[in-house]
Amino acid sequence: MEGKNRTAVMEFFLLGLTGHLHQKIALFVLLLFVYLITLGGNLGMITLIWRDHRLHTPMYFFLSHLSFVDACSSSSITPRTLRDIFAEKRSISFVGCAAQMWFFGLFVATECFLLAAMAYDRCTAICKPLLYTLIMSQRVCVQLVIGPYAIAIISTMTHTILTFSLPFCGPNIINHFFCDISPLLSLACVDTGITNLVLFVFAGAIGVLSGAIIMVSYVWITVAILKIQTAHGRWKAFSTCTSHLATVSVLYGTLFFIYVRPSSSSSLGINKVISLFYTVVIPGLNPLIYSLRNKEVKEAFKRQVKRKLSVLGG
Repeated sequence: MEGKNRTAVMEFFLLGLTGHLHQKIALFVLLLFVYLITLGGNLGMITLIWRDHRLHTPMYFFLSHLSFVDACSSSSITPRTLRDIFAEKRSISFVGCAAQMWFFGLFVATECFLLAAMAYDRCTAICKPLLYTLIMSQRVCVQLVIGPYAIAIISTMTHTILTFSLPFCGPNIINHFFCDISPLLSLACVDTGITNLVLFVFAGAIGVLSGAIIMVSYVWITVAILKIQTAHGRWKAFSTCTSHLATVSVLYGTLFFIYVRPSSSSSLGINKVISLFYTVVIPGLNPLIYSLRNKEVKEAFKRQVKRKLSVLGG
């Protein structure tokens, strides 16, 4: 009888980030600026790699997909967040909430395994330079890109189906600015212990597997670099990995802080700030990291600028 008297939730309400007007204005301007930088940087990186034939290598092939994933992950969260900042009613439908969770989860999981593929690529380039072009053939590169998308689809479908198959009968207020798993599970009308365990196992498997590939790759890279006789040679080999290392450190460090450390009610505000960082800021950092620390990207950009200027001038 108690179950029959409950009303199924048809929509959710997001509490958002802040209720103060001056903070809303500052936040809107900041998020809009970061989002435009994210789109411009990632789409610019894709265009640059596509147009410059010198960047048609496995490393930049993976980087172009990383930029695509970053642009999509940011676009699955930021536009709605911008709209909700000044909205009086921050409602999102049941289906819309599930879709937002699915798309964002898909791109985050894909990015984890893309970074693992990029680590394997760097390991092959440094440890087996003479066989690099043979090992990293076009077919292998395509497989190393399709794999992350396939794994991410399976994982995200599992997360979304398990979460939204639970009964939600009120309250329906999500203490967040987007549909994240943890605050949603806290609204379910039943015990979510088993669901939490399954979701933790799947999320842990993604993190552990992709992280293990990255760690093992860098162990082999370190061993290979230490065998190089000259300091210049060692630095030259290591410099090809610095951008990737920076990207891995920022992403995995943030995800670890949010999903692995013990949570408490007093940390909800901090979680929102960190979540804002990895949903909005991190996707815009990757093109900056690779453009500022990568000589080939900077040279390719200069060539494109000179080409444009010559066309305009001629």
